[in-house]
Amino acid sequence: MDFGRLVTAMVTPFNQSLQIDWEQTAKLIDWLIEEQKSDSIVVCGTTGESPTLSEKEKEELFHFAVRHVNGRAKVIAGTGSYDTAHTIHLTHLAENAGVDGVLLVAPYYNRPSAEGLYQHFATIAASTRLPIMLYNIPSRTGINISVEVTERLSLIPNIVAIKESSGELDHMSNILTRVSPNFKLYSGDDSIILPVMSIGGYGVVSVASHVIGKPIREMMDAYLSGQVAKASEMHIKYTPVFKGLFKCPHRVPNPVPVKYALGVCGIPVGDVRLPLVKLTADEANFVQSLMEQFQLVDGTKH
Repeated sequence: MDFGRLVTAMVTPFNQSLQIDWEQTAKLIDWLIEEQKSDSIVVCGTTGESPTLSEKEKEELFHFAVRHVNGRAKVIAGTGSYDTAHTIHLTHLAENAGVDGVLLVAPYYNRPSAEGLYQHFATIAASTRLPIMLYNIPSRTGINISVEVTERLSLIPNIVAIKESSGELDHMSNILTRVSPNFKLYSGDDSIILPVMSIGGYGVVSVASHVIGKPIREMMDAYLSGQVAKASEMHIKYTPVFKGLFKCPHRVPNPVPVKYALGVCGIPVGDVRLPLVKLTADEANFVQSLMEQFQLVDGTKH
């Protein structure tokens, strides 16, 4: 399974009552595929506020995304949790909905041993025919999927990729020298897409692609076609967006800034659910100015 180079971790649109807005979800999916050139979308990932989504909402989102995407891109379901049995249950719901793969975050809070991590993922993999992308984000989960564990997991046929959000290029380099040949590493951080690709990374699972997916695609294509200087220029040009969607001007948890940015771009997706809170006036002005700087206001194509 090839999820493509540009995967967008999709936000979940909410209405004024903070229930899923299905009309806006359809519009957002179209926007990400047609305008932002996403190869795949992740639904019910942490960018989609998965901790606040009920199991029923997740199942409905799996089915809705598969129907509305209708083969135009791959649909990856975020089904990971800190409970192996519950993750298997969610994965079966996603499989029954017809998704193309699942994204499994490392078990958070309970911090299993290396063997526990391996057994967690291996047991889930054995329960499904779906291709699996692992998700390593130590800053959020409190645990790092080691190079050794990643190497062992890469030998399992349906564990095909990892979203690496450790931010450690040395760690990623070591992974790439040891995993099975067809195993793909994706950057989980927009700000290091190009450095990760330069050491052998395959692509990105992106947040910024909600608003600058097309330039990200062009940057990656330029690099892959040998136009390294052009890719470098684009990386430098768009770094303020990569960084600004997480620091506006102080660090704000994802997906609060990108949800606001989508509204500025003409794709309203509503507010966030508690315990997340919407941007302050200063933070909102920062995101507004950032979108204006890059001529992204009111859905302007860029």
